[in-house]
Amino acid sequence: MQFGFIGLGNMGGVIARNILRAGEKVIVFDLNVQRAEEFVADGAVVAHSRDELAVCDVLCTCLAMPQHVTGTVLGEDGLYAKMKSGAIHIDFSTIDPSTANQMAAEAQKKGIAYVQSTVGKTPQMAAKCEEPLFIGGDRAAIEKLMPLFSKIGQPRDVDTVNASCAVKLLSNLIGMANLAVLAEGMRIGALAGMDPHKLIELLQDTGARSFQLDVRGPWIADNDYAARFGVNLTAKDLRLGCAMARDWGYEPKMIEQAYAYYTQASEAGMGMEDSCAVYKITK
Repeated sequence: MQFGFIGLGNMGGVIARNILRAGEKVIVFDLNVQRAEEFVADGAVVAHSRDELAVCDVLCTCLAMPQHVTGTVLGEDGLYAKMKSGAIHIDFSTIDPSTANQMAAEAQKKGIAYVQSTVGKTPQMAAKCEEPLFIGGDRAAIEKLMPLFSKIGQPRDVDTVNASCAVKLLSNLIGMANLAVLAEGMRIGALAGMDPHKLIELLQDTGARSFQLDVRGPWIADNDYAARFGVNLTAKDLRLGCAMARDWGYEPKMIEQAYAYYTQASEAGMGMEDSCAVYKITK
């Protein structure tokens, strides 16, 4: 099969390379042409227009915002209007269920199978093909692609597009709210005169232990805010997750407070720093 891949950022680039290393033919496109050309050494062909990917059997997208994905595939000039019937679209982006269902419906009208495959952890995990892939959508397409999914990550068939989007958004809603609480806790520990590294060591043997404590706690202690998963992306995912909850009739009050923290951090100029920079606004 001929694959096309649009969006070669921190996560998309790793997934694209995994597909290449699985032995598939891949045409890549990114607005940053220099970034796309880095994939030639891995065997990719660089497209200079997204329209060149219309010939692909499988189109993959991994983009930052829902509107970036819909802008790529929907409308008279979108790729769905140019792709062949029987093609497949895999979206690895973190988007909301409403947007994903809109694309699935439009894809079906064009004879295109839509598969949502949100990714569960970090680019570092993806580079080792250990990234959870939460997969939902067209059943025949998923069955056809499952051998590839098993080569590039750890697939979890969650059945529906709704579930695929929800699992990732819930992961970030819970994880990033946990991080905001951790940031406040470490700030209170500092007020108690505690060394942050010692505090983390002590908390790891209590009910406060979490992924965020283990991973981002030391970054906070070291004042290391280099972007792994940035504040702006965190705020985007929390916004989408809260909207998802409200669409289904639930008001996520605690997570809304966490969203307010990350929004404040973004507005304070920390948007491109790692999400643990939320610690800096707890003063």
